[in-house]
Amino acid sequence: MSRYRKKQVVVEAVQFNGENHREILSFIYPDLTGSDLSGAERMRLPIVIETLEGTMTVREGDFVIKGVQGEFYPCKPDIFRQTYELVEGNGCYREG
Repeated sequence: MSRYRKKQVVVEAVQFNGENHREILSFIYPDLTGSDLSGAERMRLPIVIETLEGTMTVREGDFVIKGVQGEFYPCKPDIFRQTYELVEGNGCYREG
């Protein structure tokens, strides 16, 4: 048996706090116009992402990660804390 270490990869991520729909949607869909974002923000619909593994819903506290191939996916906060550390920016972990 061989042992492997996960390569260091820097990813972009935003934590969903239940209120920042616009920030999450702008992150996932940078080409959305202001009116599209405003409408989505007002509706407060669940944020759903088509991932490589299928359709996933972003829950409050989840991090939305942009992967190395430009794909997006949600990650539970406990897994995120175990896997990633902040390298730049003003991010913080919310306990949840």
